[in-house]
Amino acid sequence: MCAATLTRPRITSVRPLAAISGGRVTVRGTGIGGEPGRLPEVRFGEVAARVVYGDRDTVTCRVPVGLDGGATPIRLSTAPGETAFIEIGTPVATGLHQVDSPAFGDDGTLYLTHSGTRGASSPVSLFRVGTDGFCEPFVTGLTNPTSLAFQPGGRLFVSSRFDGTVSAVDADGRVEEVATDLGVACGLAFDAAGILHVGDRSGTLFRVTQSGEVSPFTTLPPSVAAFHLAMAPTGILYVAAPTLATHDAIYRIDRDGTVSTVTRRFGRPQGMAFDAHGALHVVEALAGASGLYRLRDSGDPGDADETDAELVVAASALVGVAFDGSGAAVVVSEDIAYRFGRLPAPPAGRGQAR
Repeated sequence: MCAATLTRPRITSVRPLAAISGGRVTVRGTGIGGEPGRLPEVRFGEVAARVVYGDRDTVTCRVPVGLDGGATPIRLSTAPGETAFIEIGTPVATGLHQVDSPAFGDDGTLYLTHSGTRGASSPVSLFRVGTDGFCEPFVTGLTNPTSLAFQPGGRLFVSSRFDGTVSAVDADGRVEEVATDLGVACGLAFDAAGILHVGDRSGTLFRVTQSGEVSPFTTLPPSVAAFHLAMAPTGILYVAAPTLATHDAIYRIDRDGTVSTVTRRFGRPQGMAFDAHGALHVVEALAGASGLYRLRDSGDPGDADETDAELVVAASALVGVAFDGSGAAVVVSEDIAYRFGRLPAPPAGRGQAR
């Protein structure tokens, strides 16, 4: 009887603790792999998942489609009576075309793009999703809306990778062009003083003052896709710039334009955002490693190799991420936005990007 109790299959962990359909999730335990050569059956709620790997104590599977979202039980045929839970993102908008992160307004409204193919105008340029979950068209007439950012004080700004402009959008969806000649304008971020930083994927980062004056800020290696920008609460700018290299950098840019490398652990980094605790989150789009990662930064540019990252949302393909004031997160694939009430907190003692 004691021996049977000791050998009973048990689930001990699930990693990561959040996911969307298509993401790879690993369940660990004792004796959960079942018989050699025969993979166990795994269910998320009532929906069967495809198992892609298994050994005695580990089972890896793909999150199935058709889940409602929220806390979802995981059960294995090899561990009767055992249940683990994972947070599944809830779809809040479809039919999008995102090429960068979405943006939250101060009131919790979510703003999303339909960027379209280069040079083509879509029937709707921007959508907004209220706190009640209702999604509606918001702006029309913009060609290739690309990146979004809110100015301190509440105005929404949007770039166009087609004509190299940045425009301000008022609460009624009216658009006013505020800066031009910004190259392939992608990546927007404001500092606390209201200065806008704009990425040109050919390699220049610009500053735009509140009066519309444009000046070069610093340079980076050109990107084959787009620059993605995120401003730390401390006023330090972070930039992702995917290239054709095997591993791409996340850059830190000080207020004087000095560039340092935070890490090169990502294969194709995309959208980035800081959460309410000051932790930088980076979307990895590299096949086989895609998902949302929380970065732990030592804060010392000379210690770039000491930077590590924790997978917090498993996904098959993501483009961007945004956090609202309550701690809720939205991740976006190219065409769907998923909401999480709150992502799993980092382990105690984790560092923050500075």
